[in-house]
Amino acid sequence: MKKKVVILTGAGISAESGISTFRDSDGLWEQYRVEDVATYDAYLRNPELVLNFYNERRRQLFAVKPNEGHRQLVRLEEKYDVHIITQNIDNLHEQAGSTHVLHLHGELTKARSDKDDSLIVEIGDRDICLGDKAPDGAQLRPHIVWFGEAVPNIEPAAALCEEADYFVVIGTSMNVYPAAGLIHYVPKGVPCYLVDPKAVPISRPITIVQEKAGTGVKKVVDELLAQ
Repeated sequence: MKKKVVILTGAGISAESGISTFRDSDGLWEQYRVEDVATYDAYLRNPELVLNFYNERRRQLFAVKPNEGHRQLVRLEEKYDVHIITQNIDNLHEQAGSTHVLHLHGELTKARSDKDDSLIVEIGDRDICLGDKAPDGAQLRPHIVWFGEAVPNIEPAAALCEEADYFVVIGTSMNVYPAAGLIHYVPKGVPCYLVDPKAVPISRPITIVQEKAGTGVKKVVDELLAQ
């Protein structure tokens, strides 16, 4: 039976594809206040602004491609049972060919009913506009977990971490909870790796590759495939 590699990815792995990050000095939070575009209250106050914000993100996604960091993770599936837990709302892991991807914060290519969170529809690259209806007649909203909303996939993510034989963190500040807490579910003694150009505080033994995902992920993948 293949050993399980569980990978937690954040904005850093998609930044090299040209996806705007939120927390860097030139990131989206410099252009938009989180209170205006990433909360349910913001959506109630100004739904058109919020819908347009995510329409822009979706258009951007369909103008870019997976980068070497995404592609390297697909190589791991030759030898390991690979599960990616991503904080990203893009589908670049899937585009690259990864087969097990769990999205913590939702997906740009999906929308859902404003009244029934379980009523989710594929929209691909289409905009969501005011008046666009879900099958139940409610307004469609982005299938995104906004600040202050529950993270439905955190429990399955924690369960994956508990089963990890290897744990890899790529391109995340480990500041956003509950995702940042997932490392605490990884059993003691499991080898852990961190790929990020910045120093990220981790409260357990971990192999640090202080590089961007495009080059750093290959080093980790090469090491795991050599074992």
